[in-house]
Amino acid sequence: MADPALVAVKTPGHIRFPGNLAFLEGVEQAGGRVVRQLTGHLVFYRSDGRRILATDPAGHPLHECEWGEDIQGKPILLRARIRLDWGAWVGIKPAGLVNETMLNLATRPGWQRLTSDDLRGMAAQAMQVPIEEVRWFYRDEDVSIDKVGIARIRHRKDALYLLKNGDFSDSRFMSCMGAMNWANIDFLPVVELFKSLLPGTGSAAFELIRGLYDDQCQTRSAPTPLRYRGLPTYPSEAAFRLFCSYFTPHVEGHRDVHTVFMDQVRAHEVRWLPAPSPPLRYFDAAHGCCLTYKGDSLQKATLADDSAGLPYVTPVINKVNPCDRVAFVAEGSVILRDRHRESRLRVALPEGHRDQPVAETTVSPVDWRSLFVPALPPIDPPDAYGAVLFYPEDGAEIGETAAQPFVADYIQDSAQQDREIGKMLTEARRVLIANGDAVIATCVPFDRPRNYTAWVSVPALAQKQAQQLWTICAGLKRWDWLAGIKLRLDGKGGTDRPSPDLHDLAYFWIPYAVGADPVLLASAVGELGGALRSGGGAFVTGPAGLGAFWRSWGFRLAWQEPVDTLPTFRMHRNVLPKATLKAGLTLYQVIKV
Repeated sequence: MADPALVAVKTPGHIRFPGNLAFLEGVEQAGGRVVRQLTGHLVFYRSDGRRILATDPAGHPLHECEWGEDIQGKPILLRARIRLDWGAWVGIKPAGLVNETMLNLATRPGWQRLTSDDLRGMAAQAMQVPIEEVRWFYRDEDVSIDKVGIARIRHRKDALYLLKNGDFSDSRFMSCMGAMNWANIDFLPVVELFKSLLPGTGSAAFELIRGLYDDQCQTRSAPTPLRYRGLPTYPSEAAFRLFCSYFTPHVEGHRDVHTVFMDQVRAHEVRWLPAPSPPLRYFDAAHGCCLTYKGDSLQKATLADDSAGLPYVTPVINKVNPCDRVAFVAEGSVILRDRHRESRLRVALPEGHRDQPVAETTVSPVDWRSLFVPALPPIDPPDAYGAVLFYPEDGAEIGETAAQPFVADYIQDSAQQDREIGKMLTEARRVLIANGDAVIATCVPFDRPRNYTAWVSVPALAQKQAQQLWTICAGLKRWDWLAGIKLRLDGKGGTDRPSPDLHDLAYFWIPYAVGADPVLLASAVGELGGALRSGGGAFVTGPAGLGAFWRSWGFRLAWQEPVDTLPTFRMHRNVLPKATLKAGLTLYQVIKV
């Protein structure tokens, strides 16, 4: 059997960063060392004790770090890359996203007496967070006031990228989080644009955070408590579960830790200390799989060639499991069940693993795949796993599907405030969702059974939406609601149905490819008219200038609004100030006459 340490450093692609290439000649020759942990996992260190590579016991890489020095000669993380369960790589670039704001304070009486801390206090008051939280993210070098009263405020964030080739040579911005002190981990970060995260990014990032944290704690008498920090924080059940996998929460007194964490104002009061048994990953290149263990128990199994883009998870007895997919160990093999279909993975298992034989698992009454008409063909696995929305970090135009949530979220928010819109959505019995593959689930309020028809344009995104619809209905235990939802892959699927089957409400996105061509626009609107009953309402997203034509097309225009003025898009610009939509993109509410 090959030496795992040699496999780790000698296999092409395992070490990519220029600062680490010396390790290709050998660990000792590079002045480093390798530590084999009790679980068999390997960690490679530079001569100064900074980790550059972590692998599983067989030498398959988990993450790689490249270190440098700041102007004071202190070590800083230049960049890192983390491997996801399904084989993709995500890059982390510290302070890779910097937003700068300029304020003219010269018109403010007594501005000459204002200090940087005064600005922090104003920000804390505006955001309703303690000033200590603002100081945490806005250092002295990030806040300055010049002699003519111009304040410059820099907000640094660590940027996350999809690494298409496994390194930064071809990268795509994905998300961002609070700027961390990677050389001395001292808090747990808020991730923004979390819906853009590729599956498994959160756990792989926390695997890196926990690894660096453990390295730093080796020279301390006791572990340093960490707190969840952000401006603001976004507590969620998913975040709590992720944090609890790698750290153990503590609060003062006898308060319930979960309740404290879920309170946005008090979430930072929870102290997090290292969990005794964090998740550990094991890759098997021959079978293209990744096993995640916690202690001696299998937690999940991920197959790189899975067209569903989902892991198999440890079963919960007497409960429906996520998308009816479970994994357990029996007789030395990993058993995978997808509803009633079972397969066996004969892979090497960790030392000390425990069998978890499961005779039966509860299967839901509805297969999420049954939502598609006709049956969904297999999705290319990278597309299935990669079916998330990407937003440019610069002023590049946001893509067609990525723009859809700004409209769908705005409509649902408006239904809570606008009586007419709320009535339209509530009373609709038959709903059409056309070309809105990224927001199908958003357009379903889950308040009562309805008939929904979605015209699918991007199957990989629609598959994710079908899985989300299934998950929500599973939580509500309303399987009957799924019976009325159909995702059509066969084009329009019947706009020539008789009038009793026409829709009461439509969410309609005119494809960007239609452009401003009057013939193509008339054809697109004709499809809408053929699917909507007389008196039915529609929210149409399309190019500017359609307002003058709705009457001739048989519609009454209720109102129109440029999408870049919607509150949902303005909130997005709080994260990415340079965000830009397609010029003229407009939301229309129309009624078929």
